[in-house]
Amino acid sequence: MKYPKELVDEVMSRSKGMRLEGLNEGDGPIHPKLMIVGEAPGKNELITHKPFSGDSGKELIKSLALIGLTREEVYITSAVRSRPYGIKEVFSKRENKKVIKYPNRKPTKKEILAHAPFFDYEVTQVQPKLIVTVGNVGLERLLGRGHKISQEHGTVIENTPILKLNDKKDGYIWSKELYTIFPQYHPAAIFYNRKLITDIEKDWQVIKPYLEE
Repeated sequence: MKYPKELVDEVMSRSKGMRLEGLNEGDGPIHPKLMIVGEAPGKNELITHKPFSGDSGKELIKSLALIGLTREEVYITSAVRSRPYGIKEVFSKRENKKVIKYPNRKPTKKEILAHAPFFDYEVTQVQPKLIVTVGNVGLERLLGRGHKISQEHGTVIENTPILKLNDKKDGYIWSKELYTIFPQYHPAAIFYNRKLITDIEKDWQVIKPYLEE
């Protein structure tokens, strides 16, 4: 999705001084079968300009296939549309000296709030009926603090409002529109815990009946 220039300018101004790199726009059709909300782009996404285009993307495609969907039928975005990076000094054996690395990291609450206009715009344009949140960041962006994927994965939260920017754009209010939310593990979770594969496959099956309605 191409963001309007004035929207990009607004978010870049709100993000000034934050450790955020680049801009990776959401991807997919208007009125999709599902809207998928992740955390933030990584290095690979900034190169490809396509969300979930690395190894985690391959796992996401596998999950979609389980319920009869392709990537082209869903809209994919995230709470933050730029890459949050850290600054870390490590010793490089290859170079035999200390070097500075800029690894991916979890976005902060302030960064998520700064990028909130992007997500609100996408929801308005895409008008999703069903939303899948992959990971805690996406889930909390929609439903607030205290929601945890470890506790809510595989459940269905029906007819719920979601958070959107208030008129002052310094906090959130609840939307008047209602949505059905499916909290799911992030596709990359299996890289750290292979035992989650069975749970993830079972959890995605919960979505299938809602696609047929």
